[in-house]
Amino acid sequence: MPQCLVSMYLPDNFDPSTQNEAMVDEIHALNKEMIAAGVRKFACGLGSTRTLRAQPNGDVLVTDGPYLGAKEHVGGLSILECANFEEALAWARKGAKIGRVPVEVREIFFMPAPEEG
Repeated sequence: MPQCLVSMYLPDNFDPSTQNEAMVDEIHALNKEMIAAGVRKFACGLGSTRTLRAQPNGDVLVTDGPYLGAKEHVGGLSILECANFEEALAWARKGAKIGRVPVEVREIFFMPAPEEG
């Protein structure tokens, strides 16, 4: 069964006070529904960001903020394990309706290490 990363995007100037109690309740209900369906493997919101960039001299530069300058930033993510990509899209569609923010779905692929032998 494929696993998918579902990313929720927030505007750069996101104000958490815009999330009313009803919206938060709907988010919790969706999470409970995904758990009951056995598709949600992990979910979280994201907070402050630091970006690390390797420098030519071997140092690592640490700066505030996301890697790329953008008008939106990842504000939360879930890992879903669904029967297929279409099922992951259906779950993400529910989240997009509740949060009224862009949501992105990406299939996760694994590159297992070669077996030793």
